[in-house]
Amino acid sequence: MPIATVNPANGETLKTYEAMDEQEIERRLQLAEATFRTYRTTTFDERARLLHRAADLLEEDQQDIARVMTTEMGKPVQQARAEAAKCAKAMRWYADHAEELLADEEPSASDVKDSGASHVRVRYRPLGPVLAVMPWNFPLWQVIRFAAPALMAGNVGLLKHASNVPQTALYLEDLFHRAGFTEGTFQTLLIGSGAVDEILRDERVKAATLTGSEPAGRAVASTAGEMIKKTVLELGGSDPFVVMPSADIDRAAKVAVTARVQNNGQSCIAAKRFIVHTDVYDAFAERFTAGMKALKVGDPMADDTEVGPLASEQGLRDLEELVDDAVRSGAQVLCGGERPDGPGWYYTPSILAGVTREMRIHREEAFGPVATLYRAADLDEAVLIANDSPFGLSSNVWTRDEAEVDRFVRDLEAGGVFFNGMTASHPAFPFGGVKRSGYGRELSGHGIREFCNITTVWHGA
Repeated sequence: MPIATVNPANGETLKTYEAMDEQEIERRLQLAEATFRTYRTTTFDERARLLHRAADLLEEDQQDIARVMTTEMGKPVQQARAEAAKCAKAMRWYADHAEELLADEEPSASDVKDSGASHVRVRYRPLGPVLAVMPWNFPLWQVIRFAAPALMAGNVGLLKHASNVPQTALYLEDLFHRAGFTEGTFQTLLIGSGAVDEILRDERVKAATLTGSEPAGRAVASTAGEMIKKTVLELGGSDPFVVMPSADIDRAAKVAVTARVQNNGQSCIAAKRFIVHTDVYDAFAERFTAGMKALKVGDPMADDTEVGPLASEQGLRDLEELVDDAVRSGAQVLCGGERPDGPGWYYTPSILAGVTREMRIHREEAFGPVATLYRAADLDEAVLIANDSPFGLSSNVWTRDEAEVDRFVRDLEAGGVFFNGMTASHPAFPFGGVKRSGYGRELSGHGIREFCNITTVWHGA
């Protein structure tokens, strides 16, 4: 894939970039290693001051960078502005909390005495240069939720961003430099995916984090495993959205629309499989379908647009193939199910009912504004359908029954269970999945400690 900005609203190539050559990559690796030797000794106060400054600059740039993101990957511009604001919030949260999250831990006095020590503490120390392989769908947020904790922990970052968001990638490097971070603290590598393996094998790179597809995750995990390097993977998701009879059906249906089409349906944590108890299935389906039909699809630069184009032509083809396969196998189209006329990589918000296990869309992630609707006879069947997926990122459940809440928390195979609301990420709470959705956690104290050397410091009596 060329490194280029291609406007998904009309298919026009606006800017292309040459990939960095081996000499430039080597220069940047040397710079990262040298910078880490000094940056690791900075104080939390020094790092926090710089990160707060980066947040201030991002807020000043909010309008401009939002338009860049929308131009590069098609998200509605009001959602792009919200993404920039969320990133600034996360940077401030880590600037304010990192020292507390990474404070030395003191084991119990009895355990210290039993070990024969006079004093023991656990210290969190940075690892070094961390390679981040990031996707295009949240081109700022995916990077910041890695960069903010990594930099506050004393690591330095090397970003390999998706090839279709090069302007956003370069903006991020510039943002940290303008904030006062030294040149090698955060660097963008304009490279293709084929260059990742060799960089990850380099001894100067100590760990890697990847958000993206299953194949990309396998490739990075395989190399990192061979080189015995720490990784965090956040891969695909096909999150269930379960609606039980005690739910507020009107509200559930309204939130379901947003949960499915946020970011033009291109979100790992978007609800994709809607599993509805038979007692309220018809009422929910009617409201959900009406809500999807009412969405305004159009120019992503317009403030009233709710659904813009998919980010790439290949992504549009992949989504069409999933829908066509399901329809050929007997799925019913309640709305949408087609590409609208005109330029750009648009797909009409769609709902498919009557989906069976044999259909590809039941097993694979639909990365676009297409929902699948299932009828469940009871709670047991709802749990079975929800867990019948290779993914386990997050989940949504609508119920007012506390016994049902306990059951879903116990039995759903996911990294998160959100009740009576839409899955969302927040810097204070851990984020990540199980099964083929990956491993490790981002955000919160769990996220900042992923790329730390957890060191036991023991003093003899």
